[in-house]
Amino acid sequence: MGLKVVGAGFGRTGTLSLKNALEKIGYGPCYHMLEVFPRPDHVAMWHDAAFGKPVDWDLLFRDFAATVDWPSTRWWRELADHFPDAKVLLSLRDPEAWYQSMRDTIYQPMTWPLSKDAPEPVRLQNQMARKAILNDTFDNRFEDKAHAIAVFNRHNQEVRDTIDPKRLLVFEARQGWQPLCRFLEVAVPDEPYPRLNDTASTQATILRMREVMQRASQS
Repeated sequence: MGLKVVGAGFGRTGTLSLKNALEKIGYGPCYHMLEVFPRPDHVAMWHDAAFGKPVDWDLLFRDFAATVDWPSTRWWRELADHFPDAKVLLSLRDPEAWYQSMRDTIYQPMTWPLSKDAPEPVRLQNQMARKAILNDTFDNRFEDKAHAIAVFNRHNQEVRDTIDPKRLLVFEARQGWQPLCRFLEVAVPDEPYPRLNDTASTQATILRMREVMQRASQS
């Protein structure tokens, strides 16, 4: 299929809402971290990418028209180069709100201790997330709020400085459909822009994930 949209924004910048929005306007399926764990072959490929091994991007994204969120945003440069006709979306959020949301949600499972009996996909995904996000992105200093926010701001500026402005949309979910649809040259849907994955619902999902992982480790 080949990617038509590459999301360059960090997780917790409205990426699940953006995934849903893109799919509603014809840019689906859209990849997201939620697509990774159910696909053990993808877990293995992202693990390879995190540890410096070559990845076949065409194979990884063969069934997808767009990608947002981690882990793919860690490789936004490579994906923008590999899919030169794809447009790039930089999803943003207030840095303070982003940090608190990140800390209260997806940061938690990346720090969970894993049983030595954890299934291989669980182990590989945990290793991948720790390496690609906590280590390579935040220098193992995510707990340092000032450092994490500086990384967030620097990343956003690097995307702006790197991608041709004609190819790039800098976008916040609160802006709704208009800028996104104008950029992608599609009609505006006759429904509200999606509002998904707030902190409370994400925390509930994380708790369910931990229960599943614990059961898998005990089986």
